[in-house]
Amino acid sequence: MGTTKKEIFSKEQNELALQLKAIAHPARIAILQQIISANACICGDLVDELGLAQATISQHLKELKNAGIIQGTIEGVKVCYCIEPRAWKKLQNMLSNFLDGYKGPANCC
Repeated sequence: MGTTKKEIFSKEQNELALQLKAIAHPARIAILQQIISANACICGDLVDELGLAQATISQHLKELKNAGIIQGTIEGVKVCYCIEPRAWKKLQNMLSNFLDGYKGPANCC
């Protein structure tokens, strides 16, 4: 598989692609939904809620954190995660701008 020529794309295109890649897994969507529905930091409840192994959830949390979508704080032996509000708002804006660009065809195909 060839390498992506990121330099030929805009900063915004690369950034949106990176964010979407980070959430492009059903487990990560489920994790984000759990965090959002809790409206608070989640500290280990995800294993019981999602039925996935702790190692699997940890890997998905790591990907989301590396992308900056969530943040984590250490509380004793637990790491608690929540949505990173500035990154979430930026993702909302980027995705909205992207999706709003389509106005529908006058005559298509």
